[in-house]
Amino acid sequence: MNTQIAVRLPDDLVAFVDDLVSRGDAASRAAVVSGALERERRAKVAEPDAVILASAGTDTDLDRLAEFAAATSMDDLD
Repeated sequence: MNTQIAVRLPDDLVAFVDDLVSRGDAASRAAVVSGALERERRAKVAEPDAVILASAGTDTDLDRLAEFAAATSMDDLD
């Protein structure tokens, strides 16, 4: 279900949205606003995980494997 709402935006943001639509980067004004709100929602949902990861410090368990893989070509594995 979709609900229509009215939103007041500054002229410069409306110009930006209209430019995206006119260049074909967005299907409509509503698509631009919906996309921006979806990104904001995903950021808010991911925020607690980012805090946990930041406080956990660096995990070096796979560093040696990554170094080996970076130094190894596919030809070396034959």
